[in-house]
Amino acid sequence: MDKKLHLPTFFKACNPAKTLVVGNPEDQQYYIDFSAVRGGRIIEALGRTIARLSPDEPTCQLFTGHIGCGKSTELFRLKAYLEEKQFHVVYFESSQDLDMADVDISDILLSIARSVSESLEEIGIRLRPRYFNNLFNDVKNFLQTPIDLSAEAELSVGIAKITAKTKDSPQMREQLRQHLEPRTQGILAAINEEVLGQGIKELKRRGKSGLVVIVDNLDRVDPRPVHSKRSQPEYLFIDRGSQLRSLNCHVVYTLPLALMFSNEYETLKNRMGGGVAPKVLPMVPIQLRDGSDYQQGMALLRQLVLARAFPQVEAEKRLHLIPEVFDHRETLDRICRISGGHVRNLLGLLYNCLQQEDPPFSRSCLESVIKGYRDDLALAVDESEWELLSQVVQQQSVRGDKEYQTLLRSMFVYEYRDSSGRWFGINPALAESGKILI
Repeated sequence: MDKKLHLPTFFKACNPAKTLVVGNPEDQQYYIDFSAVRGGRIIEALGRTIARLSPDEPTCQLFTGHIGCGKSTELFRLKAYLEEKQFHVVYFESSQDLDMADVDISDILLSIARSVSESLEEIGIRLRPRYFNNLFNDVKNFLQTPIDLSAEAELSVGIAKITAKTKDSPQMREQLRQHLEPRTQGILAAINEEVLGQGIKELKRRGKSGLVVIVDNLDRVDPRPVHSKRSQPEYLFIDRGSQLRSLNCHVVYTLPLALMFSNEYETLKNRMGGGVAPKVLPMVPIQLRDGSDYQQGMALLRQLVLARAFPQVEAEKRLHLIPEVFDHRETLDRICRISGGHVRNLLGLLYNCLQQEDPPFSRSCLESVIKGYRDDLALAVDESEWELLSQVVQQQSVRGDKEYQTLLRSMFVYEYRDSSGRWFGINPALAESGKILI
């Protein structure tokens, strides 16, 4: 067990842009299980729903939470759990394929078809869907642009080449969408029959339990107005939700947290979740509703920080190594509190400290980092939002108004869960701005 801090490894482990892939042993050592303080075993619930049903009963489940709160890490944990149950799991980040500011239903369906076919091709399952071969030729002729697609080309390659041509050209992308829109049902049927149907049949022949598709990062879809002034998330998940739910395999979608506060939440729940509410991953609570410290949450956040420094040291023994990382235990607690229990923000503050000085970090270094973080946040808050933030402090609740949704999306306000249900608190850095009226 190495009890000496290795700075380059610590620096790398604190990178807030890196998602822990829990199935990877190197990443597993950094993972902290927050389920005991987050209000439930959410990933276990998603996994049980899939594993306990017949493979011939496809499920559609929704997963949401603040951007950066740890959803992707939890989804990798779900992937590892389902793979132990002999499912073939296709996880992909939709933001790799799609422009989050401009997404339509056909984009998502093609992205799913590409990811599934690519994953199956990697294990030697090659699909030859007739519908898509015809569609590719049709698209080539329609766009009047050279796309090199041989008859032997893999399905994933064909879709990738078409989307690559349109990704950097909004005009060409819009032309393609208009061309594909009346064919949406045909595309969906072809995915179900020629991609998912054939794929699942071959997977079962190989002894697999079934196919699961995890579509991450759709929670990052831009809320700009699109069709009939509907926001892009409302259009995709509510207006077109029944089509996203129509895939003949188990699928998990991430969706924007703001939709939980939409006036059409019940419609969303019924169209996409079959009446089942989306699972929400809240913040790690650092305090109780009455403002007092929540010791269990703070203890786990301390472990998150210390595990990045000493991943191979037992949890209790790490606490004796705090002086290797911080000048005082209070400095560690200060960085945990100011994060509000937001995992990526905590790592971001830690990373900024590393950029300024080597451990052990001084309190003055941390306060300098916090001041920069607080000032940057406060710059983005307008006067009407300060008033709303004051109401959140007093009521510990958020209404469905679009203004409140902005507070959540901007991470000015965080959601927590306890035995009494959900409650909301403002970002602790904004609470120190001196502009909150109580």
